[in-house]
Amino acid sequence: MAVNSINSMLANGGVTPEITTFNSAPVLLALIGFIILVIMVILNVPGAFLISVIVTTLIGIPMGVTNTHIDALGSFGSTFKDFGDIFGQALGKDGLWSMFTTPKNILVVILTVFTMGLSGLFDAIGTFIGTGISSGIFTKEDQKEFYDGKGFKSKMDRGLVADTFATMFAGIFGTSNTTTFIESTAGIKAGGRTGLTSVVVAIGFIFSIIAAPLVGVIPGQATAPILIIVGISMMNEFTQIDWDDLEVAIPAFFTAAFMAFSYSISYGIAAGFIFYVLIKTIKGKFKQISPILWIITLLFVLNFVSIALN
Repeated sequence: MAVNSINSMLANGGVTPEITTFNSAPVLLALIGFIILVIMVILNVPGAFLISVIVTTLIGIPMGVTNTHIDALGSFGSTFKDFGDIFGQALGKDGLWSMFTTPKNILVVILTVFTMGLSGLFDAIGTFIGTGISSGIFTKEDQKEFYDGKGFKSKMDRGLVADTFATMFAGIFGTSNTTTFIESTAGIKAGGRTGLTSVVVAIGFIFSIIAAPLVGVIPGQATAPILIIVGISMMNEFTQIDWDDLEVAIPAFFTAAFMAFSYSISYGIAAGFIFYVLIKTIKGKFKQISPILWIITLLFVLNFVSIALN
């Protein structure tokens, strides 16, 4: 009943989680991959994530899940052909500037930039907090500097600046949004802790242009178990919440619930902000609500209103 009720809160509806039937090859492959990964993680096998992906992919071949058809020349050629067609188009006559031709378009652009900017910002912050704090990359001193300090002295500040430039250049290059993803936790879990990890990953992405057809063979069922293990490891942060204090527990719960059921980190943070401000207002603790928090919460509410109107 609770799931059906929450379903009505989803933007597009129609998504009701339920147990699957274990007579499907993709489902069985994901389950096999998960069992393999659990065994290796429990035994502290070095490179467990990579090994599980390779083994699960190979198992998927006789099961008919892994697509072994590789069109290397066609895929490689189309990659560079498409790149030539889309590079810089965002700054061309049919790109960014075409949006400001009429007053009506300007309003739409402002609302779009606001919505996507707000979503991108809090997606990034949520990912940084979720991955960095649990892994120890962001220390308590660094967190304090981020919240109370000025400038770009903390690691999180610098990370957000890098994320901003990556997102901006992604638009120019015509790629999808290049930002922080929760999947980065897989690399952190495997031992990545410094900027050198990012450099190595970047080099790997360059080589992946050539290896894209081969990488495309890996089915989603081979990588899904890694995300499950990563999610389990991140649950440790829930122990830091004072569940006996409803002023803290209610916003925390709705933050987690909205993230899960709306499939959006930013919506989860928005729900947490709104309920936090609402509870503090009801309790008359206005001094605990900073002006910035009021503004951000209002923007989140306006964002939800704009979604409802559209």
